[in-house]
Amino acid sequence: MGILDGKRILVTGVLTESSIGFSVAKIAQQEGARVVLTGYGRLSLVERVARRLPETPPVIELDVQNTEHLDTLADRVGEHLDGLDGVVHSIAFAPQTALGGNFLNTSWEDVATAVHVSTFSFKALAVACLPLMKEGGSVVGIDFDASRAWPVYDWMGVAKAGLESCSRYLARDLGPHGIRVNLVAAGPLRTMAAKSIPGFAEFEEKWPGRAPLGWNLADPVPTAKACVALLSDWFPATTGEIVHVDGGAHAIGG
Repeated sequence: MGILDGKRILVTGVLTESSIGFSVAKIAQQEGARVVLTGYGRLSLVERVARRLPETPPVIELDVQNTEHLDTLADRVGEHLDGLDGVVHSIAFAPQTALGGNFLNTSWEDVATAVHVSTFSFKALAVACLPLMKEGGSVVGIDFDASRAWPVYDWMGVAKAGLESCSRYLARDLGPHGIRVNLVAAGPLRTMAAKSIPGFAEFEEKWPGRAPLGWNLADPVPTAKACVALLSDWFPATTGEIVHVDGGAHAIGG
């Protein structure tokens, strides 16, 4: 028996095998969960990647900026699972103009896109899944430490700060439903999303040296394991928390 034996888990944000969501889905299945994935845009790509998991899960379309997709999400997930015990939010996006040192010149329209997709969608996804979580459960989001201003991260950093605050309010309001809400603040990883950040090499060069435990930018498994642990029953009284999985870099000055 695994720590997710019999659990029903929705995982968003799987695009390639390097996606954090892919590793979460893989480990969740290995730990006994039934999984459904969501994809946006290139669904055929997500379906192809899904076939590389231990068991091929269903893939449903979800654009978190599409109200109809969110309104029908519970019904569409319900075609494959009779409920949900866990939801993984691994979604973030900012236009190029909102990154790379352009902080003072970014337009509101591009900032709004970053906040909508990377922050508000956490609440929107949780509410969309609420009808399927009648027995409580766990909602886990992927974060990047927003306690400081990072080089080149700019408005995505602001969006992540909003995500951290959003998770606390969700923890407050979903607690009476028996639902825990937590974030995993991962160190930098070479995902498709990271590659789109201008100047990402700065993180690649400095992070492993700052982390007391070291840090492998190509290994999403430690982050995924933390997500799976939070999805399990092993954190029954933990909510509104941010678990750092970054080799310890967040705790070290310099």
